[in-house]
Amino acid sequence: MFMLLDGLHIPAATPFYPDGRVYLRKLEHNVAHYAMTPAAGIALLAGPGEPEMLTDAETREVLAVAARAASPEKVLWAGAGRPSVAATLELIQYAAGLGYDVALVQVPALRPDVYFAPVADASELPVVILDAEAKLSSEEIASLSRHPRIFGVVTGTDDIAGVLSATADAPKRDVVVTPIFAAVTGRMLATDRNETGTFVNAGALSEGGTAVAVAPSKPAMKTRTRNVGFQVIAAADAGMVDALASGAQGLLTAFTASAPQACHEVYAAWKDGDPKLAAEKQTRIAAPAKGIVEGLGIAGVKYAADLTGYYGGTPRLPRLPLTADQRAEVEGLMYGIRS
Repeated sequence: MFMLLDGLHIPAATPFYPDGRVYLRKLEHNVAHYAMTPAAGIALLAGPGEPEMLTDAETREVLAVAARAASPEKVLWAGAGRPSVAATLELIQYAAGLGYDVALVQVPALRPDVYFAPVADASELPVVILDAEAKLSSEEIASLSRHPRIFGVVTGTDDIAGVLSATADAPKRDVVVTPIFAAVTGRMLATDRNETGTFVNAGALSEGGTAVAVAPSKPAMKTRTRNVGFQVIAAADAGMVDALASGAQGLLTAFTASAPQACHEVYAAWKDGDPKLAAEKQTRIAAPAKGIVEGLGIAGVKYAADLTGYYGGTPRLPRLPLTADQRAEVEGLMYGIRS
């Protein structure tokens, strides 16, 4: 099922114990906490999720724990990029079985021109390209956008308008949305079917008989459809307002893992038709985002998350934790930002 990607999406960090083991209880805490924010979705194993640092078994554990902790209305993205097509498809198949909505597939180091088509051909989930470092040109993205199973890109480019123009002739698709045009996830539909099913086998209730009608426990969820083209999601922390002004449908930025509420305020002000307020909100987080994401990387993002009620912890070796001076720098940058 294709998915509406409007809104702010959070790239969840993967927590580790001090000895380097994956801290699944803290991951569960973080995802449940993220699920209470206004964010539209949660992306696992993207950017701060350190997917390249996990074994295959750990990757599956992270996806499974997060899927159980997330609320049904949040769009779930599974970071599923692997160097080989076969390994990528195995991971996508696993994520699909857990109820994920989107396969987020990173641009590979080797032959992206021949990688994405076979992945998308056999993928059990719709594919979104992860190109946070803007390695692909607008023309390359345009070529990939014409594949019927590739329906979006998360890009770090400054030229969002150029990408949108290049992909204007991509296939359009009907996506299921709520009456207020929010995304409807597969887990929402599954939950609704479970709670409003109208028939149950009478044999399960008494001896013999035929199926009988049972009154639903609540009214069935109302949905509608929206026709969307190729969806372009911005990954640049410092350029959220510019990206939205250029037509980006959503945001998936690293700093959001540390400050989802502060970042959502930028998106919400823009959607409310107040670009001046959106710019003010972005100015508030511009220096922290630049200093932490660009200056200190994943270790900085994770420590900043520690300061806002999440568990970031340290990155996994060979990435190094912050020094005392760097921690003090993050504390100064994050002063007044709570989320």
